[in-house]
Amino acid sequence: MAPQKIIIDTDPGQDDAIAILLALASPEELEVLAITTVAGNVPLDKTSRNARVICELAGKTDIPVHEGCDRPMQRTLVTAEYVHGKTGLDGADLPEPKMPVASLSAVEAIIHHIRREPPGSVTLCPLGPLTNIATAFSQAPDIVERLAGIVLMGGAYFEVGNTTPAAEFNIYVDPEAAEIVIKSGIDITILSLDVTHKALITQPWLDRIVALDTPVTRVATGWLNFYERYDVEKYGGAGGPLHDPCVIAYLLRPDLFSGRRINVEIETQSDLTRGMTVADWWGVTDRPPNALFIGDVDSDGFFDLLAERLARL
Repeated sequence: MAPQKIIIDTDPGQDDAIAILLALASPEELEVLAITTVAGNVPLDKTSRNARVICELAGKTDIPVHEGCDRPMQRTLVTAEYVHGKTGLDGADLPEPKMPVASLSAVEAIIHHIRREPPGSVTLCPLGPLTNIATAFSQAPDIVERLAGIVLMGGAYFEVGNTTPAAEFNIYVDPEAAEIVIKSGIDITILSLDVTHKALITQPWLDRIVALDTPVTRVATGWLNFYERYDVEKYGGAGGPLHDPCVIAYLLRPDLFSGRRINVEIETQSDLTRGMTVADWWGVTDRPPNALFIGDVDSDGFFDLLAERLARL
């Protein structure tokens, strides 16, 4: 069976980096057409730099990295250096990337690949704010019906918010973009905080990654040790949640995850609840389902998959 064609839209971020490594380590199942970067966890110049650093670390310099939107569609950019550090990839010292940014912008690349590939063959995998995706849909509405679907990390229901009491970071940064995407009519799968907060980086799993002792896993261990300190202090749990790799793991092993098809709307007007994903989990409205909202994961299976794939690089 031919690998699934994907475009990873990302704002790396240590957890984005692990997600990208997971995809690049799985060429039998996933063909990464491009990596597109967006401002989010850190400003655009750093997310573009970080995406190329990750590709070079994995030895996959043939994957084009396209630079995207440097700010939300209507708002001032909010970033998360308090989680990811000043570079966005604090925790490991790596050289500046040698591979260049691709000539097409991220938005142009998304449109190009979706138009070039057969209808229904490309899945978008957003790991950050949805600015690039919404901008591409606005500029080229014809690409919407050509997509196989979108599998994204964002939002929450039971966990509510990690950036405000009501909102998860990716949706909060650009709620207008999220609203465009959620109302596009595309088949959307949402990996929410409700599932990612069950994918905790435990010490036994980290010890397993340390024991692999490869150039990639040594860097990954440094990233994860830095990254999880914030959430461990914030939530007081056994480890930090590994958000973005859940998107790639879902593509590889959907049997590890469970959720419901429900209606999801994005709050854009209220200052109090800006960026909230209003998820009708209990079916109390008559709004039709528009997303598969993932709420649970077999965490042992998830981390077994991650360890097995990271060992390949």
